[in-house]
Amino acid sequence: VQLQASGGGLVQAGGSLRLSCAASGSSTSGKIMAWYRQAPAKQRELVARISTGGFTNYASSVKGRFTISRDFVENTFYLQMNSLMSEDTGVYYCTLSGPRGDYWGQGTQVTVSS
Repeated sequence: VQLQASGGGLVQAGGSLRLSCAASGSSTSGKIMAWYRQAPAKQRELVARISTGGFTNYASSVKGRFTISRDFVENTFYLQMNSLMSEDTGVYYCTLSGPRGDYWGQGTQVTVSS
């Protein structure tokens, strides 16, 4: 299974970005999809997750601003990020978890300038 994350970039505070994670080699159906991020000098943290049943949960710091979604036809899932703040800066990783293990994408850099 390979995950290709994209959509990161440089954005001003208050702006928006949409991250994509395209999966190949396996269907995303029946798997848990998530986004993590790692800010400089900080531990990696869970940002958002969507369960096999479609239930979502978010880090408290992004709740109300970020939305995780998925498209089984495109075999891709997304992270819509609005009202970005400088604290959202970091490398964002997408993950896919299923019965055969966990898979990670390569990460995409998000930089929010204040």
